[in-house]
Amino acid sequence: MPTFMNDPTMPTPSFPGSHMVVDDHYVFISGLTVGDLSNGHAVKGDVKEETRLVMRALSRMLEMEGGSLADIVRVDIHLTDLHAIQDMDTVYAEYFEPGRYPARTCTESPNLYGGSSIEITVMAKRPHQSAQ
Repeated sequence: MPTFMNDPTMPTPSFPGSHMVVDDHYVFISGLTVGDLSNGHAVKGDVKEETRLVMRALSRMLEMEGGSLADIVRVDIHLTDLHAIQDMDTVYAEYFEPGRYPARTCTESPNLYGGSSIEITVMAKRPHQSAQ
């Protein structure tokens, strides 16, 4: 049975959804932008810094469930300007072991929440839970 949860460090979503849905096998994290983060407003417009803050938040959220960025199997990225993909990629790649990158889609979306430049959604394999 899935568990629907919100990250207690972030505001409750303003949309009918959850920050995370966790089942026995996967952690699904809704699209995250710096507009969702209380410390994100200062970096809006700098795709590298926005990417860095979002990846750190995703890492923290996965750690809440006993996982890490290494458990991510799929990523969806939306950029307001697809020409910024190389700048985004230089930061994004730092968070994964070379050659072990998740499957990924990257699209251009002209309007993202809170005026952000990037939105990232992830699906991560949940670490095996020991029998209790």
